Amino acid sequence: MRVPARVAAVSCLCPLVVFLCVVSQSCYGTQVNLSPHKNQTKLFDTDKDSHHRPKRGWIWNQFFVLEEHIGPEPQYIGKLHSNSDKGDGTVRYILSGEGAGSVFIINETTGDIHAAKSLDRERKSQYVLHARAIDRRTNRSLEAESEFIIKVQDVNDNAPTFPDGPFSATVPEMSDVGTSIFQVTASDADDPTYGNSAKIVYSILEGQPYFSVDPKTGTIRTAMSNLDRETRDHYAVVIQAKDMAGSVGGLSGSTTVNITLTDVNDNPPKFPQKSYQLYVPEQAPVGNTVGRIRANDEDEGQNAEMTYSITNADAAAIFTITTDADGREGIISLQQPLNYEKRKVHMLNIEGSNAHPDSRFSHLGPFKDSTSLRVIVGDADEPPVFSMDYYIMDVYENSPAGTQVGTVIAVDPDSTNSAVRYFIDNEEDRPLYFTIGVNSGVIRTTDVLDREEKAWHNITVMAAEVDNPRMVSHVPVTVQVLDINDNVPSISGGTNAVVVCTSTKAGQVVQTIRAADLDDFANGKFSFFVPAEHQIKTNFTVKDNSDNTASIVSSSREGFGQDQQQDFFSLLVVVADGGEPPLSSTTTLSLRVCVCQGNTRGRSNICQAQAFLSSAGLSTGAFVAILLCIIILLAVVILFTQLRHKKASKEPLIHSEEDIRENVVTYDDEGGGEEDTEAFDIAALRNPRSEPAWFIIDCVPREISQSAPSLLLDGHDIIQQILQQKVAEADCDTRGPPYDSLQTYAYEGLGSLAGSVSSLGLTAAVPELNYADLEDWKPESHLDVTGEKNTLWQTGNLQNILA
Repeated sequence: MRVPARVAAVSCLCPLVVFLCVVSQSCYGTQVNLSPHKNQTKLFDTDKDSHHRPKRGWIWNQFFVLEEHIGPEPQYIGKLHSNSDKGDGTVRYILSGEGAGSVFIINETTGDIHAAKSLDRERKSQYVLHARAIDRRTNRSLEAESEFIIKVQDVNDNAPTFPDGPFSATVPEMSDVGTSIFQVTASDADDPTYGNSAKIVYSILEGQPYFSVDPKTGTIRTAMSNLDRETRDHYAVVIQAKDMAGSVGGLSGSTTVNITLTDVNDNPPKFPQKSYQLYVPEQAPVGNTVGRIRANDEDEGQNAEMTYSITNADAAAIFTITTDADGREGIISLQQPLNYEKRKVHMLNIEGSNAHPDSRFSHLGPFKDSTSLRVIVGDADEPPVFSMDYYIMDVYENSPAGTQVGTVIAVDPDSTNSAVRYFIDNEEDRPLYFTIGVNSGVIRTTDVLDREEKAWHNITVMAAEVDNPRMVSHVPVTVQVLDINDNVPSISGGTNAVVVCTSTKAGQVVQTIRAADLDDFANGKFSFFVPAEHQIKTNFTVKDNSDNTASIVSSSREGFGQDQQQDFFSLLVVVADGGEPPLSSTTTLSLRVCVCQGNTRGRSNICQAQAFLSSAGLSTGAFVAILLCIIILLAVVILFTQLRHKKASKEPLIHSEEDIRENVVTYDDEGGGEEDTEAFDIAALRNPRSEPAWFIIDCVPREISQSAPSLLLDGHDIIQQILQQKVAEADCDTRGPPYDSLQTYAYEGLGSLAGSVSSLGLTAAVPELNYADLEDWKPESHLDVTGEKNTLWQTGNLQNILA
């Protein structure tokens, strides 16, 4: 085999003969002769005229060595040989490149190349080597370095594998035959370009007859059309991959594919029973759940969701059925109250159907089922039931107490039919005008009713069972008080004077009057007229308007002048109602003739004297009230001024400081000064009327007691009388304020153990006094105690006292 050598860019390649022995399927050795003449680049004729450059072409053959060599000796690959080698051993062969010296070894004398190790193509498929030939003696290069490649030839030493296995896949149940489920792919490390070592064929080891696999692509498909999830929902399918195109001796690997069948709505719902029974007490509240029912469906998820309905109309009016949040159960509720006494059993026809049917499986039958539910109503003790939800009764006013108003009726709805007692509910303790018969239910009045005071009365009647008083029911009762003609009609505003303008002509309407009546409108058809005896020679008459009003009409032919002598007239008017019996009243209307103000703008006539009040928007009464307020305010101001002037003109009790200094009597008992507000009540001392009765000083002049002892003035009655008169004057004088130097003591008390502090009451002998020396006395203090009233009196000299 001849191989061209690579030419270097800066030097020429010397010819190198390479003998390679290649192990192949047909032979184990091939000699390769590499000569410089044969390795020169050949210039093609077509390129001679193209820039005069030779075009080099390199053609190398590939050399093979079998992998996985297990022989005892190194595997021989080939031989290097140079034309300069004469066989005398002077040529040395050198090998370099990938694996040189370790994987590949060369005999330097002969040029034989061997593989020292077993090679693995899957690890490294080729090696690039370089060879040189040198003179052993001079080390001169005999051949330039030449490159060649050794390829490792593949053998079938790797089995197919599934790196990502095992696998999981899903397929809907009831899928058609041939439905693709999953595709598996095996890998083989052998050389796919050499022989059949990497040619894989797939087969199924487990999973038949339900599934199949494509031998070339590895696609798994369904092999049956009736795969039912409800029967079996999981399959483990084992797939084998074999190389060598599946021939005998090929290597194989396997993996598992876990196939799960997903659900489809292929199963209709079904009730476990054809009939059910349910007990419900009659007092079950409306809207509450009374029971649950469920139809089974072998499907899952939304394929098993249900809808329920009651198909018979009479039961659907009393009961209702809905689906729970999971969509599986039917919830039965009440939408009308149950009554054991009226109906003891209810039959419900219930139908359950799939909420999401699949049309592909409609041939399997209707996807719904029905059953019957027998509801038994349980008897319970119920409160009495009134014959009406509410009662409206009436009674005439002024009817005597005890008048029957009406009757309420309540019965026990239970089978026991217990007796019922009646009461009037009065939790707010309001006055009751009615009473009820405990056993009869008859409502009567307890007082005379007045429609004009209160026309409607609302009460609440209770009915309780005798056997079970806790069973109580209530009903509202409204009583209307009917009107009778018991109120006399009157003229509205009949006390006000009617203004008649002087310009009023005969036959002219002066004013329109209306009737007022507290009775109902049925008694309010009023009529007006003037008594016949008062219709003679009158200036006014009354015209009935037949609409509950009457017009006062002037009948004076001469009219009313400003110089007329009479300004006020009276008109007697009778007003009667239309009741049975009819009632009437007589009213005397006052009419005033005056010059009227013009432009009253539709209002009643107004005299000119009242014009300024009307223009200000004030009535006569309001104007009078304002004047009275002003007068009262002026009177209060004047009175307050006089009182202040009188108080300022009063003379003071003490005229000067000198008098105080000369008349002060000093005692050991010291006062608290002017700031002492706790020792006495100055207001009480100023006004003796505010004191208690026992504290009031008797200011009535009285005779001087002849029995009062007098040690100092014995025999001198005139002086004693003067002193007592002065004491009485001091007791009665309340104008002066109680200063520290002048204090008035009213009453000491009875039976004092200390006795009197006055020296006048002493019984011991006293030296006689010479009255001639009275003029030489200096100012002294004396304490005079007279009877029950004791007064501290400041004295100067005796002359001052007598004066």
